[in-house]
Amino acid sequence: MSYIGIIVTFVFVNNVALTQLLGLCPALGVTKRMESTVGLGVAVTVVAAIASLITWLFDHLVLVPLGVEFLQIIVVVLSAAGTAHGLEWIVSKSSKGLRDSIGLFLPLVTANCAVVGVALIAARSGYGPLESFVAGASGGAGAMMAMLLLSTLREKMESEWVPKALRGTPITLITAGLMAMAFLAFDKAFLVKLIG
Repeated sequence: MSYIGIIVTFVFVNNVALTQLLGLCPALGVTKRMESTVGLGVAVTVVAAIASLITWLFDHLVLVPLGVEFLQIIVVVLSAAGTAHGLEWIVSKSSKGLRDSIGLFLPLVTANCAVVGVALIAARSGYGPLESFVAGASGGAGAMMAMLLLSTLREKMESEWVPKALRGTPITLITAGLMAMAFLAFDKAFLVKLIG
């Protein structure tokens, strides 16, 4: 599959947040303000990209040669957690501005199921190292896009009338469900027509 195909697949067709329903807990909790949504989205994207590459490396250099592929899930979780902790340390040492913008969200991403899911899907798709990195970055970007859309809609709903029984979490879940239904329009047939 081409790199454009991987990007379209992970951002639209198999959006980890809206079609796989992974990473919704922090997405629902953080999407009240656009600034926090962007911070979490960037953290998810960076950690997913690096964790996907690390998972590929461990998978092909350690697990497959030793015949212990059944440990792949453990490697994915450890690579995601290690990447998040390593980036948190680097960010805290390098720049106060960067730490204030995305450093706060790196602990949230440590065991985020969107990051783990993207890295696992990329590892099991038979991609090469660069393709795995692109798939991880695209999966994170797709999750960030879903969070940004949800954040924008939540900000709009604050100024609109919503029945009292649906205010807060209920209308947010309904909105996320409607967004997920809209993303179901992007399927494999769409991808074939778009890319060829």
